[in-house]
Amino acid sequence: MIKFFKYNWQVRDEWFSWCNQLSTDDLLKDRVGGVGSILYTLFHIIDVEYSWIRAIEGKDDVVVQFNDYNTLEKIKSLSNTFCSDIVKFMQTNSDESNDNLVSIPWDEDNYTKGEILNHIITHEIHHVGQLSVWARELELSSVSANFIGRDLKSI
Repeated sequence: MIKFFKYNWQVRDEWFSWCNQLSTDDLLKDRVGGVGSILYTLFHIIDVEYSWIRAIEGKDDVVVQFNDYNTLEKIKSLSNTFCSDIVKFMQTNSDESNDNLVSIPWDEDNYTKGEILNHIITHEIHHVGQLSVWARELELSSVSANFIGRDLKSI
């Protein structure tokens, strides 16, 4: 599981670098499909990942507003901060059963830790696919989604 988180974070960092070639207007432009703009999509990925991890930990959700993180630099910083917390979680909770039920504040249903971790991983992969479509619409190469060939040593 940790390798898939690391994969997502590597790909995310590559998308951050990819974004450097775009203007602020291009980053913030509302696009068809997905959750809106390129920058908001990256923000959304980070926010969702952190919210679910905090739910697994039994902690209150940290509500972040896009207007407070509406630049590439701010979103990269938010990602780094949240990833650091998630690494600590992974290092201290990897022995817990993935079958443990988790109650989350924004849904009446309970989910297993394993279901949530899988959801977090696939959620980011889904949105990275949307970023790839938008890259092609801009006539730019997208970031590679290849899992093979990446350095994915444990955290």
